[in-house]
Amino acid sequence: AALLALFCLLQLPSQAHAHAKGLYPSQSEAETRAQQLGCNGTHRNNGLWMPCSGEAMLHKELREE
Repeated sequence: AALLALFCLLQLPSQAHAHAKGLYPSQSEAETRAQQLGCNGTHRNNGLWMPCSGEAMLHKELREE
């Protein structure tokens, strides 16, 4: 978790914000969020689940939210 936080801090602010809003402990939570965002699928990131089929799509959807 600490490594992920450090990674987020080193990214652009919008990417770090997306990570903070997009990490879930279960795939079902990430799937629910994906539906809310209007994207499909989920993906894993450092042992956690994220909505959308990939990070690029997740970042796009979060910026439009």
